[in-house]
Amino acid sequence: MTTVVRTRRPVASHRARPATGRSGRRRYSGLLMAAPALLLFGLFGLVPLVGVLVLSLSRWDGLGSIGWSGFANWTGVLTDGATWQALWLTVKVMVVSWLVQTPVALALGLFQAPRGRLRALFAVLWFLPLLLSAVAIGLTWQALLDPSFGIGAAPGLHWLAKPLLGSPSLALYTVIFVIAWQFVPFHALLYQAGVRQIPVSLYEAAAIDGAGPVTRLLRITLPQLKYTFVTSSTLMLVGSLTYFDLIYVLSGGTGGPGTATRVLPLAMYITGFQTHDMGRASALATILVVFGLALSLLTTRLSGFTRMDSQQEGM
Repeated sequence: MTTVVRTRRPVASHRARPATGRSGRRRYSGLLMAAPALLLFGLFGLVPLVGVLVLSLSRWDGLGSIGWSGFANWTGVLTDGATWQALWLTVKVMVVSWLVQTPVALALGLFQAPRGRLRALFAVLWFLPLLLSAVAIGLTWQALLDPSFGIGAAPGLHWLAKPLLGSPSLALYTVIFVIAWQFVPFHALLYQAGVRQIPVSLYEAAAIDGAGPVTRLLRITLPQLKYTFVTSSTLMLVGSLTYFDLIYVLSGGTGGPGTATRVLPLAMYITGFQTHDMGRASALATILVVFGLALSLLTTRLSGFTRMDSQQEGM
């Protein structure tokens, strides 16, 4: 009798392969590709920021030698009521600009989204402010709002013949109106692009279910514009901290009348280049940068803007 003995083949142990140099080469190639951008960011972003931070601890008039002053500039800035007034005006411009620009830009974006020749003509007209410089816009509106020979001198518009830029109670709101006139077209373009990225199938399904225009707007369009709204709001809020040239021209470089339009960027300029106190101006600049960074991070965090879902099908 023959006995057959079956033996199992030894199973080869799956040992971890030694890491090849391919992944390492990919990592280093990625770093090399990002190196120019990182270098430019460090050269034009981080280095000036460090320089401003050092100047905020120094005493310098812009021409002579630099002397160390410690935290004297910061103490003077933080205890000066003009700083807090400028910060309050900056926040006021930021909030009111957002409240004015957002609904107008959304309405224009919704109107412009469907394609048509008439809409294309309107788009050319209201996108013109994007092609003009802030100085040109400021000089134009300064002339238009002049009570002697501006639009208030036209027949039937005498109610506009008021010194809007010379009134302490109206000057800031007049500046906010001009800012909105300049930047609403840009945000309308964002909303227009966002609406055109919404899949048409959603509207077709809603129409089959009997949804009307208002229902489609509230249930489809506005929810789909969430990330566009976050992007526009972030750019609008953070960008409002950099309004300088337009306010400078409209106020004649003083932030007037009085200090009615002296926002933080303009106060920084006046402190540094008119009173020649670069140390305190650098402290104001540091406050402005920190405030803008915190605002951007807070807006992104509260909105949950951590991922985006792109849509391939649009209008």
